[in-house]
Amino acid sequence: MYRPFLTLCLILLSTTIMAQPPRRGHRPVMETTQPMVHDPVMAYSDSLYHLYSTGWGIQHATSRDLRSWRISPTPAMTVIPQWTRDSVPGFAGHVWAPDVIQWHGRWWMAYSCSTFGRNGSAIGLLSTRRLGEPAVWNDEGCIVTSREGRDNWNAIDPNFIIDEDDQPWMTFGSFWDGIQLVRLDTTMHMAAGQKPVTIARRHAPGDATAEPNPTSKFAGTNAIEAPFIFHHDGYYYLFVSWDYCCRGAKSNYRVAVGRSRNVSGPYVDRSGRPMLQGGGTLLLEGDKREYEAAGHCAAYHLPDGTDRFICHGYSIPQEGASLLVSRNIVWTSDGWPQLK
Repeated sequence: MYRPFLTLCLILLSTTIMAQPPRRGHRPVMETTQPMVHDPVMAYSDSLYHLYSTGWGIQHATSRDLRSWRISPTPAMTVIPQWTRDSVPGFAGHVWAPDVIQWHGRWWMAYSCSTFGRNGSAIGLLSTRRLGEPAVWNDEGCIVTSREGRDNWNAIDPNFIIDEDDQPWMTFGSFWDGIQLVRLDTTMHMAAGQKPVTIARRHAPGDATAEPNPTSKFAGTNAIEAPFIFHHDGYYYLFVSWDYCCRGAKSNYRVAVGRSRNVSGPYVDRSGRPMLQGGGTLLLEGDKREYEAAGHCAAYHLPDGTDRFICHGYSIPQEGASLLVSRNIVWTSDGWPQLK
């Protein structure tokens, strides 16, 4: 059933890539302490933090102190590979939800190609030796695709995790049957014989209490997406976003978490409920003063020894604008994250 994913990736890698510049207007360099971002992730290299987020060609910003950010006028992807348009009808270069990680001497970036509310999607891969500014990212083809009518999951919102045995994995997913996990090979593509496995859902199968989906007639009501797995003190913590983003002040996005001793699960919440059955411990939601809703998070061990959580929040004072939220993580005595 999943052999076509590997075949498609090999075909795309073996052909000459036709590329076009991302569609974008002139963007001057901008300094800000409150960047407008969607789906942010972060990397640290040569005393500089790099912030990547959804945008035409992937928005890129840098900071030395995590307070003042320089928004780059040049996107991370200076060209969009032609295979992305061939693989995802309707995709035009507005790249969603990247993730970035350093492994075995290279930086790897996964990114999402899709159209809103549909699961005809693909996760692409880039690599570079150094981040620098600007970094030169090499196209490494696709990692996985999903097809409408064929797959009950959506190939967007990727996140890399390296387990304690130095084995790379990728979690991803949005709606349909929920959050997926797949083992990767040394090229950061799907390992031979692997297929995605569901590890978390917003609702248990058959749960009739789910609210109707106000954003898509195709995606269903299993409103969970944007996974991020973070290893801490012997546990793998699976952060997910519940409910609905991308509606400005009407959004009700929020972040929940579960954990497991094994990267492949099973993940359970603080009460012991499996995330496969709709479990999850609420970590962050809109406070109805500063943010209406918040979600699509990432978590990092910082060089100073602290742990940091980032996501985007829909600002109430700025009429639903999507802004960077950055909080320190503290850990409870029984090993659960809290934000301060």
